[in-house]
Amino acid sequence: MTLPTLEDTGLTSARRYAVLAICCASLLISVMDISIVNMALPAIRDDLGASTAGLQWTVDAYTLVLASFLLLAGSTADRYGRKRMFRLGLTVFGLGSLLCSLAPSIETLIAARAVQAVGGTLLNPVAMAIVVTVFPERAERARAIGIFGATAGLSLVLGPILGGALVDGLGWRSIFWVNLPIVVLAVIFTSLYVPESRAAHGRRFDPIGQLLVVVLLGSVVSAIIEKNAWRTPLIVAAAVAAVFLIAYERRRAEPLLELRLFRSVPFSSAVVIAMFAYTGFGAFLFVTTLYLQSVRHLSALDAGLCLLPVGLLICVLSPLTGRVVGSRGPRLPLVVAGTALTLGALASLTIQASTPLINVLAILLFFGVFLGTINPPIANSAVSGMPAAMAGLAGSLASVGRQTGTSLGVAIAGSIVGATATTDPRRFVRAEHIVWWPTIAMGLVVLALALISTSRRARLTVQEL
Repeated sequence: MTLPTLEDTGLTSARRYAVLAICCASLLISVMDISIVNMALPAIRDDLGASTAGLQWTVDAYTLVLASFLLLAGSTADRYGRKRMFRLGLTVFGLGSLLCSLAPSIETLIAARAVQAVGGTLLNPVAMAIVVTVFPERAERARAIGIFGATAGLSLVLGPILGGALVDGLGWRSIFWVNLPIVVLAVIFTSLYVPESRAAHGRRFDPIGQLLVVVLLGSVVSAIIEKNAWRTPLIVAAAVAAVFLIAYERRRAEPLLELRLFRSVPFSSAVVIAMFAYTGFGAFLFVTTLYLQSVRHLSALDAGLCLLPVGLLICVLSPLTGRVVGSRGPRLPLVVAGTALTLGALASLTIQASTPLINVLAILLFFGVFLGTINPPIANSAVSGMPAAMAGLAGSLASVGRQTGTSLGVAIAGSIVGATATTDPRRFVRAEHIVWWPTIAMGLVVLALALISTSRRARLTVQEL
């Protein structure tokens, strides 16, 4: 039986924005968890004796599990109910946060981060599907997505500062405690205010496709992080999984990976842009955190304060970008984002161990502009024009691009800088400069796709679905 549409249930404007606030709370804790953990990496390293690879996996165990299971989460929510799955995701995320705070070793912490991510898979994409369903009108939906994106900025404001204060005052374990009261309140208010919705026809579970996705993403990230004899077999495993995934999914009536959506140039470009943009973001956050604390010897709180302008720019620019997307389309914001990422990476090549801190902070502003203008056009392009029954799946694919990119960014940056942050600050700076060259290329890719995906010819491909 299909649930009635939200228009039929007569949701008031106040209730729609209450639902938006609840969805934003889920985004806050899941995104803030990435920035908070990055601020705590030096403390985790010192307390648990973690290697650079261990620190990479502390971040990537979360983002990689998210990327691997987001497709399943979106289709499961479409089939069994978005409110039900959203509430389950909050509960598992809270349990994972508790386990992280109790972890006695780096291996246990990595495992607990994976549990946390299982809950996270049912938060962001499902929340986006709920927002899209609650706000069916195009301009109002674009504004709501802008507010949703601004929450990511708020998380980057709160994450580094709150994380830094907690690490300095109570230790790194306390960074996971902050999630618990938010989870409890979100579960309560979800039960009270979020209406249930699901697709008219839910998609069937695809276990083989899901396994191939896990093998593909896990092998790629592992091959980058692990510097040992297993690298070549991992690369081969990734290639084989990719070939079998495409061949298998093309034959399924209801595939996990809906390949026909990629006929839409705006949609497929949004997924690719998300991956390249967030590869740059993952690399930026990983190396910048280590630079500020291990090279400049700032406390966790002071390092967090250095990232405050970045978060403030995201808070200011995301709602404005949402309005621009609603009125003029995604081209201008995407061009600005790609340009800012390219210029930020170029400027970062000038940073040395003794560069005046004010100059470093000025360079960080480029990344604030980039992050403040990238999310609303990606989200809007991913879901606009898609069949209503696939809103959750389309949103999930965009989130897969973001999380895969973040995992790759951390893996690539960590593999390049290695252990230099703890052994030789000058060597770390030289290695960090190598990280910025591929980041420049990523910015140029975003800029090129911004122009290609918003052309008149590209927009016509959406109508062919």
